[in-house]
Amino acid sequence: MGSNPINLTVRLFLELFALFALGRWGWMQGDGWLRYPFVLGIPLLAALLWGTFAVRGDPSRSGKAPIPVPGVVRLLLELIFFALATGALFATQAATLGWILGVAVCVHYALSYDRIHWLLRQ
Repeated sequence: MGSNPINLTVRLFLELFALFALGRWGWMQGDGWLRYPFVLGIPLLAALLWGTFAVRGDPSRSGKAPIPVPGVVRLLLELIFFALATGALFATQAATLGWILGVAVCVHYALSYDRIHWLLRQ
């Protein structure tokens, strides 16, 4: 189920929404011109970490791993990424969006139990 095209599409949208949430938080942190480095830099850093640390042979990704990590490390990275994005929404007075993202991520991971099991075995 974790490699199902529909589930992968849902995950892509969750990732994009999480990057938006991090950018929103970055926008709220700066004043004037300082907003721009935050609104671009924070999501860019998160995307860089997301794409760099991977499990070699992950069937839900390309299978390539620029920096290979154990499955449990990758799973923790993903959970931290989504938790920070959800927290960013709550911190920016977007609690409804925070709840939507948090619940959607939980449902996604519940449906991706086979991928989680695979990650934990790597």
